Amino acid sequence: MQIVLLTGFEPFDKDLVNPSWEAVRQLDGVQLEAGVQIVARQLPCAFATAGGGLTRLIDELHPAMVIATGLGPGRSDISIERVAINVNDARIPDNLGEQPVDTPVLADGPVAYFTTLPIKAMVKAVREAGVAASVSQTAGTFVCNQVFYLLQHALAGSQVRSGFIHVPFLPEQVTGSQRPSMELGKMVAGLQAAVLTAWQTPVDVVEVGGQVS
Repeated sequence: MQIVLLTGFEPFDKDLVNPSWEAVRQLDGVQLEAGVQIVARQLPCAFATAGGGLTRLIDELHPAMVIATGLGPGRSDISIERVAINVNDARIPDNLGEQPVDTPVLADGPVAYFTTLPIKAMVKAVREAGVAASVSQTAGTFVCNQVFYLLQHALAGSQVRSGFIHVPFLPEQVTGSQRPSMELGKMVAGLQAAVLTAWQTPVDVVEVGGQVS
């Protein structure tokens, strides 16, 4: 049995739920195709422990593909990330009260890592499933970016493809505000389409996914 590891984060910033975990937990145990199964696990939202938790999962499960997910406040769609950068610049403290500012993720690491997932094909598949999606050019500078960077660093040079996806708030988290959100069922359907396409697409398609600014 080959494993596709999906991770989501625990709640943070006083929220009671984190949509990334609520969505990926619905996919735990799903068979993508014969002999390929999704395994979902939760990561802590803390700079000191998230990366180590992810590394332990990779060592334990020996996944054939890894996709981490996180909440992107203000995002309105399934945002498939292109690049992780080597900087921590936390706008708020993490769940352990730490707030690194202008520090490297890895002192001796490269400036950035690109995803090894077929992100354009994934966006196309999510849209065809009726769920809004786009390529994102920034994963932020909080724990999501740190995990994305450490994931790519850990698997650099291997045959295991990996990357990161941001999801919006759930509607119940933004009641009475103008912040965008997405229903859990659509989020789950979009993620499943993205993961299946990532698994089945060895070479990305050429489609417009850039931004002017």
